[in-house]
Amino acid sequence: MIILKSKREIGYIRAAGRITADALALMRELAKPGVTTGELDRRCEEYIRSQGAFPSCKGYCGFPATICASVNEEVVHGIPGHRKLHDGDIISVDLVVNKDGYHGDSTITIPVGSVSPETLKLLEVTEECLYKGIEQAVAGKHMGDIGQAVQQYAESFGYGVVRDYVGHGIGADMHEEPEVPNYGRAGHGVLLEEGMVLAIEPMINMGTEKVRQLDNGWTVITQDKKPAAHFEHTVAVTDHGPEILTLQS
Repeated sequence: MIILKSKREIGYIRAAGRITADALALMRELAKPGVTTGELDRRCEEYIRSQGAFPSCKGYCGFPATICASVNEEVVHGIPGHRKLHDGDIISVDLVVNKDGYHGDSTITIPVGSVSPETLKLLEVTEECLYKGIEQAVAGKHMGDIGQAVQQYAESFGYGVVRDYVGHGIGADMHEEPEVPNYGRAGHGVLLEEGMVLAIEPMINMGTEKVRQLDNGWTVITQDKKPAAHFEHTVAVTDHGPEILTLQS
C-alpha cells in the first residue's frame, strides 16, 4: 500500500532530511586520507543525536552502524570499522535520520584526496542521474519515467545501472512502497500522485551492472571490482512539482 503524505507529514520528513543533509556535509569535510570509516560513523551519530534525532539504520535488521560506508567497488551497505581511507578512494555514505518519527534518507559519494578523472566522471554522471530522475517525480507521470531518465543517461556513458537494489517510498517507515527502480520504460509503472514521498537513489557502476553480496550478509560489491557511485535524495511529489526534502539547513 502506498501511503500519501499530508503537507504536515512532509514537513516532518523535511525536518529529518535537513539533519541528514547537514550530517552528510560533515562527512564530506571529514572524509580524508587516514580517517577510518568507523570514525566517520562515530562522528555522524554524535551529530545526529545532538540534533534530537537518532540514526534509523543502527540496529535495523541487525545492521550495526549509523552510516552505510561503501568504499570503491562497494556499491551499498558497507559496514564502518577499522578501514582507513586512502588517497584516491571514493566512499559512498548512505544515511537515514529519524526525527519525531519520520525519516530522511540521502546518500553522497565523496572523493578522498586526489581521485582519477575517470572516477570523478563516474561521480559526476551518477549525481546528474539523480537529478534527471528527480525531474520526473511529477504527479501524472509514472515510475518508469524516473527509471528511464536515470538508465538512459547512465548507459549513454557506458556505465552499468544496478538492478538488484532500488529506491523506495519513505515516511513514518524507512522503507515503504513503492519501489523506485533506476531503470524502466517511460509511461509504465506506478502512477505518481501528489503526496508520494520517494527515496530516489541511482547506484551506477563504472563497469558491469552485476553485483554480489559479501559473506558478512550486508556489503554489496561490483562483480568486476570496478568502482561504484551512489547518490540519493528524499523527494516529495507536490502540487508545484518535485521537492527535495534532504537539503542542508
